[in-house]
Amino acid sequence: MRYLASFIIVTFFIQSVAAQTYEVGLIAGGSNYVGDVGSTYYIAPNDFAFGAIAKWNRSKRHAFRASFLYAGLNADDADGDDRRKERGLDFNNSVKELSVGMEFNFWDWFLYDGKPQFTPYLYSGITAFNYGAQAIDNTNQISAYKDTWSFAIPMVLGIKKTLGRDFVIGAEIGARYTFTDNLDGSDPDSRFGAGFGNLNNNDWYVFTGITLSYTWGRIPCYCAF
Repeated sequence: MRYLASFIIVTFFIQSVAAQTYEVGLIAGGSNYVGDVGSTYYIAPNDFAFGAIAKWNRSKRHAFRASFLYAGLNADDADGDDRRKERGLDFNNSVKELSVGMEFNFWDWFLYDGKPQFTPYLYSGITAFNYGAQAIDNTNQISAYKDTWSFAIPMVLGIKKTLGRDFVIGAEIGARYTFTDNLDGSDPDSRFGAGFGNLNNNDWYVFTGITLSYTWGRIPCYCAF
């Protein structure tokens, strides 16, 4: 009896895992930085971003999600307030991020009855990203002195809908609160230069764009949740 029970549990587990729905696709859009240089608008894409995304739809209301994103970042004090315009700094940088976390659907997301599906969603998790640490050089220009890694908390709001039976299209806006204040050169290692701006606030960067993914897999068994 014990062996029969073990067999049933293992069989159920295998079937449950095999029966989940997966999504893989692409991300494309614009990016912008928010910090101590340039404009202070939170949603103002001025560079491009692109990447890839994968999801494991674990139930009608949530999915595990992983993504890679490359985003260009630049800012110019000419786009800021009068005080920043007078200072006259600008910089260029980029981030390459890996993010994992959970996506929560506001409404049921069920891809198996042939009906069109639509829902807003939230996503958060943890992001690790590579970027160029910056500093002001002797010519009063901001430039990178090394590549380094940091972490960020993604806060994403989006909407998504099905395209036929096999594709999903979405649009999202996602802010990343970083654990560094040096995307812009405002807080470098002391041996590379002095800091400037508000050193008590870390930098942010924002992605605004669309996702397109292909989905497959048999109807999942939600009874395990």
